[in-house]
Formats: sequence, structure tokens, C-alpha cells
Amino acid sequence: MSKKFDEWNEIKKKTDSINRKIGLKPREIYWLKMGENVGYEQSGKGNNFARPAIVIKKLNKDLFLGIPTSTTFREESNFFYPFEYQDKDKNIIIKATALIVQLKVFSIKRVMNKIGMMSKSDFEVLLEKSYNLIDPTKG
Repeated sequence: MSKKFDEWNEIKKKTDSINRKIGLKPREIYWLKMGENVGYEQSGKGNNFARPAIVIKKLNKDLFLGIPTSTTFREESNFFYPFEYQDKDKNIIIKATALIVQLKVFSIKRVMNKIGMMSKSDFEVLLEKSYNLIDPTKG
């Protein structure tokens, strides 16, 4: 599959010029302009190279820690966590997989719109799995 770096670069330029303030909260799920990325880094899809991501923690007014999601089912492991949430606009249940292995810092400028909220119980498991991923004493 061919990468669309030139198309993404045009969207990235516009995205970088966005000046916004948004009050993100842990557990919220937003569409983000994820981009066209290198190798096995998770890329976005569609015209905006977008993908949903879960807010883990707002770091400051410009940055937050997040985990991208996929609708492709992956077995639960140290790297993936399947869960469900209600899409607030479509009023349907979405089955998703949190791609814990792709945990990263995102700019607020990438945020498009809120689509849902992860349950407290799922979020607690996701946090524990995230800690385990970055803890060098865990296998």
C-alpha cells in the first residue's frame, strides 16, 4: 500500500495553523488528525487522515497523552485492549481496540471532535496496561 505523505503534508500545514483552546478530560474519545506515519506507527484514514484516540491525561494547554484506537479487533494483551463505547452523535455502540503500544503525546491542534467516553472500569484497566507497558520491570 502506497503512503500519501504529500497529501498529509498539506493537511498538516493547515492543522498546524489552528489556534484553539479545548478542555480535554481523561476517558474522552476524540477524532484526531493522526496523519500519515512512518513504518508501523499508526496512521489515520480518510481525507483528514483521522483516527479516534482516548485522552489519558492533559499535560498542558497544548499537549495531551493519548492512545489511538482501531475498529479492528485485537485480542487483549499487554499491547491491546478491546472495549466498547457509545458514539454520542450516532447513538450506537462502537466496538474498538485501544492500541496501547501506540501511546503518545498529541497536540491539541490535531483534535477534531468528541465522539464518546470510555467507561471508568475500562479506563482503569487501560491505565494499568499502559503502566505495565512502560515499566521496565514488567515482561
